Amino acid sequence: MRVPDKPSLDGLELRWGERWEADGVYRFDRSKTREQIYAIDSPPPTVSGSLHVGSVMSYTHTDLVARFQRMRGLEVFYPMGWDDNGLATERRVQNFFGVRCDPSLPYDDGFDVASVGGGDDPVGISRRNFIELCDRLTGEDEKAFEALFRRLGLSVDWTHLYTTIGERSRRISQRSFLRLAQRDLAYTAEAPTMWDVDFRTAVAQAEIEDREREGRYHVVVFDREDGGTVEIETSRPELIPACVALVAHPSDARFASLVGSEVLTPLFRVPIPVVAHPLADPEKGTGIAMICTFGDVTDVTWWRELGLPMRVVIEKDGRIGSREFGKPGWESRDVRAANAAMRELSGSTVNQARRRIAELLRDAGKLVGEPTAVRHTVKFYENGDRPLEVVASRQWFVSTLEFRDRLLARGEELAWHPAYMGARYRSWVENLNADWCISRQRFFGVPFPVWYPLDADGRPAYDRPILADESHLPIDPQEDVPPGYAPEQRGEPGGFVGDPDVMDTWATSSLTPQIAARWEDDPDLFARLFPMDLRPQAHDIIRTWLFYTVFRADLQHDSLPWTNAAISGFVLDPDRKKMSKSKGNVVTPMELLESHSADAVRYWAASARLGVDAAFEEQQIKVGRRLAIKVLNASKFALSNETPPGEILEPLDLGMLRALRSVVDEATEAFEAYDYARALERTEAFFWWFCDDYVELVKGRAYRSPADEGSRSARAALHLALDVLQRLLAPVLPYAAEE
Repeated sequence: MRVPDKPSLDGLELRWGERWEADGVYRFDRSKTREQIYAIDSPPPTVSGSLHVGSVMSYTHTDLVARFQRMRGLEVFYPMGWDDNGLATERRVQNFFGVRCDPSLPYDDGFDVASVGGGDDPVGISRRNFIELCDRLTGEDEKAFEALFRRLGLSVDWTHLYTTIGERSRRISQRSFLRLAQRDLAYTAEAPTMWDVDFRTAVAQAEIEDREREGRYHVVVFDREDGGTVEIETSRPELIPACVALVAHPSDARFASLVGSEVLTPLFRVPIPVVAHPLADPEKGTGIAMICTFGDVTDVTWWRELGLPMRVVIEKDGRIGSREFGKPGWESRDVRAANAAMRELSGSTVNQARRRIAELLRDAGKLVGEPTAVRHTVKFYENGDRPLEVVASRQWFVSTLEFRDRLLARGEELAWHPAYMGARYRSWVENLNADWCISRQRFFGVPFPVWYPLDADGRPAYDRPILADESHLPIDPQEDVPPGYAPEQRGEPGGFVGDPDVMDTWATSSLTPQIAARWEDDPDLFARLFPMDLRPQAHDIIRTWLFYTVFRADLQHDSLPWTNAAISGFVLDPDRKKMSKSKGNVVTPMELLESHSADAVRYWAASARLGVDAAFEEQQIKVGRRLAIKVLNASKFALSNETPPGEILEPLDLGMLRALRSVVDEATEAFEAYDYARALERTEAFFWWFCDDYVELVKGRAYRSPADEGSRSARAALHLALDVLQRLLAPVLPYAAEE
């Protein structure tokens, strides 16, 4: 055995990383039975630039568990995936190359992105050319991600790598969709949908977040049919042309005589009913409110439950559309005045229309006083910059609300770490208010395997979708042709058209257990892995990734997708703010790994408990580096004396080992409870006592004559203790322990 003169962490990652890969140390052995396997549903990180230190923390948490379970004798299935389709990738490609996707343009097989000018306006390119650029850029990003994860020491089996846009993911996503459609659980409908006006796409309830914004309340006068008036308070007067009713609470005596009558909208003079509904809040505003199609999700509920007409004025680009009063559905008592007011608003952004209609109301004497400032909550797409609108559009949905009770029961079956995270899941399921919208009006994603026949006028028959044959998956309806049709019939009357949308990225990511375990592509492997043992993830995506994965497994397999969920917290900057690229407060992981070592960074990550947000502290990383170096130096001391150790007889040696056995028991119990931070805490405390006290006490005795029983006892105790301590620390400090 060669003991270095001066142990060092330098170069360990490269040397041991190459050795682990060459020897296949972390290669999964599929010959094991399900009972002998510990399967992990690894989070596929979003490929949109670079990873930050928060990713390093959470992925280290997963690796700690994987290494522990492997050391306990289980065969660990630990794959990696890249989440490379979706809005984040498209936005990065648009910004990086200065292009935009224009599906009307033909494919250019000689397209050279280097020829794209550097102007302010992005250059339009065909859908296929755009997708090729997405593939190209994500491929480069994925190489950088893999290099960082390998340097970090993740014990991943890289032969089980997948991408969410890859052929296997597309096939499994489309297969799952077809199975749901055949059971009428996936359906297409023209319906009010939360819409991002910048990205021009629908978003799901789980992708929406509340943000506080400045606004203004306007008190507006509606004329009653009996000659009186009624006042409402609204922050969205631009929706008055879309107003279809006024609503009050059924028990509100102030408006009891008004319910059942009609009033006229100001400026547009449209007769609308006054209705009652329990969702109306008597304490809000004047106690009576507008129902518009659509201002928010409550409007949708009122519209649906009260059977009201639909008059939509906001277009998909976020501007007020041109509407003509006097036509069916757009009746008015004063058509000329209504159309004059409409012309004042048409083409305006929402904010422009809000200011202009306030002026028109004031001039008409229908605005009481001046608008008052208010700070209120507005709904945004989590990656968007402007408030969401509710727009009527055709989308694909998965029936969700009818399964609420089953999903609540699944949440109770799941073992949560920490346990209180289960409450977040339960709260989310209890507050679901819509079926899951799974379609997106984007390009780089999994296409719906669907075509629609066109009638004699070239209109799609949405009620007669043509579903692809499973044996042909994956397919792209924009490129492939349905059975019974010829390519030249695409877009022609009597022919067909492919569904233009792609699946929401969560519709694919919710199938990561099935994708990693090769559902129906490899039935033997799937049977050995599913349901899996662990889903590790952050707490902010309980409502998306975790919920959707539970939902899909329940629908597809009548089971949970895994038995345990380990929920990591966020990494905070020194000011206790969440790190994010948009805030510019992220720390680059590779620089930390290069300057402090992977073991040191892993130590900092392992010190953060599950579910708890952790501040980034470089000093903590330095402590980890000191610990890793001390492991090497203590090992050098124990191994430098080549005299064979003897039997452990000395009381001090036996007492030390008895204490170490207690640490092993506590650390094992903590790891089994997914409390790796507690395991590290107990191990580290013992290790420093061992080095600072025990080693100093026995140092002299260990160097006595080789024939001395006390000397041989000390050397044997040192060897055994360090062997055990290295195994205790190996999940956290794999490079130093391996060295």
